[in-house]
Amino acid sequence: MLKKILLAAALTSVTVVANAKDEAHYFDFNQAVESAIAAGALDGSVKFYLAGTKSGGTVLQKDLISNKKTNGFAKTAENACDWALRSALIQFEKTAKAQGANAVTNIVSFYKRNEYKNTNKYECYKGTAVAAVTIKGDIVKF
Repeated sequence: MLKKILLAAALTSVTVVANAKDEAHYFDFNQAVESAIAAGALDGSVKFYLAGTKSGGTVLQKDLISNKKTNGFAKTAENACDWALRSALIQFEKTAKAQGANAVTNIVSFYKRNEYKNTNKYECYKGTAVAAVTIKGDIVKF
C-alpha cells in the first residue's frame, strides 16, 4: 500500500512540473546585448537592432530565426532569459560574420511563431524547468 501511495505522489509531482505554464517576461534588449559583449560572449563586431530602431543597408538574409532554450530550474526569469537570448545572439553573430555582414536588423521576438515587436524589450517565456527565447531578424551589411 505504501508503494502505491509513493508512486501516486511521485506521478502527481511530475505532472505538476510538466504542466507548469510558461510565463511571458519582457526584458531590456540593449542591456542584454551590452552585458553579452562585456562578458565576451559577443565580440561587438555585429550590431543588433530591434524592429523600428534601424534600417537600411543591404539585406543578405531575411527572417533568420534562432530558437534557444536553457535550464530555468532554480534561476530567476531574468538570468535564465538573458542566457537564452545570449545564445540566440551568438548564433546570429556567427551567421552574420560568415556572410560578411555587420548587423542584424528588424529583430522581433517570435515565440511559437507569434511576433512581438518592441523597440526596447525582448520577450522570453519561462516555466519551472525551461526558459525559451525565439528571435527573428535580417542579416544586413551597412
